[in-house]
Amino acid sequence: MNKYERLRSELQEKGTGKMKAFGTSMLPILKSGTLLTFIAAPEYKVGDIVFCKVKGHYIDAHKIVKRDAGKGYLIANNHGFENGWTRTIYGKVISGEYEKRIIYTSE
Repeated sequence: MNKYERLRSELQEKGTGKMKAFGTSMLPILKSGTLLTFIAAPEYKVGDIVFCKVKGHYIDAHKIVKRDAGKGYLIANNHGFENGWTRTIYGKVISGEYEKRIIYTSE
């Protein structure tokens, strides 16, 4: 089981889970290596940073930038690159910890 499948399972079974995210696509909000805490939510909104699946690929921490009743949610990084539309969201980030400091919390 890879880290994405483990997180998906934790969110489905417990409603919460943690995973480190790597890369620069969410700078300056999240840094590479940030430990993210996710929760499964009954609803997601534009601006939420989510763990989802787009076009068959797991996306561990990108933003919802649009919502459409017919298409679902448009997912993008923090630099304007759009991953695509999805209806499959497993959870949203509620906090991010980097070097033992909280650097992100959701509203």
